[in-house]
Parts: sequence; structure tokens; C-alpha cells
Amino acid sequence: MLLIPCPWCGDRDETEFSCGGEAHIERPAKPAGMSDDQWADYLFLRSNPKGRHLERWLHSQGCRRWFNVERHTVSHHITAVYEMGKKPPKASKTSKAGK
Repeated sequence: MLLIPCPWCGDRDETEFSCGGEAHIERPAKPAGMSDDQWADYLFLRSNPKGRHLERWLHSQGCRRWFNVERHTVSHHITAVYEMGKKPPKASKTSKAGK
């Protein structure tokens, strides 16, 4: 079980949160000009890295705010938490190694 540090409420059990998927996915500038395949790629294809991954989380059973998390997908170690709209932290040796 993960202990997720909410930027507003502090450390909480993962059962209080809902994962919103990969962070920093930009909406296409001209969606009307996209083919069906391009639109499907935008909607459904996401990276699935082994290692550092940036995700969106909602504190659904707490303050109900969205925020971003940098998490290692193998160890589940959370290396950074930051507010929506902020830039992700630069990859550190710790986040690459999953320590």
C-alpha cells in the first residue's frame, strides 16, 4: 500500500486517492484536423515506462484537489509531489534508480 503525500493534507493512505493517469498530456491544438487514428492515439495511448513516471492524482476522500506525483513504477517509491500547472522536477539519480 502506498503512502501518498498530499501537498495540502500531508501523508495519507492510497485508498483516499484516485489515479488520473499520466501527467502533462497536452490536448491537440487542432483536434478537428486529426484523423481517427491520431485522435485514438491521443485518447488511449500512454507511456508505460519501467522507472520514473509522472502521474495525476486526486485526493478524492480528502481535500478533493488534483496534484502531480513522480513515482517509480517498479518500487512505487514517490520521489516528488507538485501542484497542477507546475513543471515536473528534473529527473534525479534517486528517481532513475528507484531508491
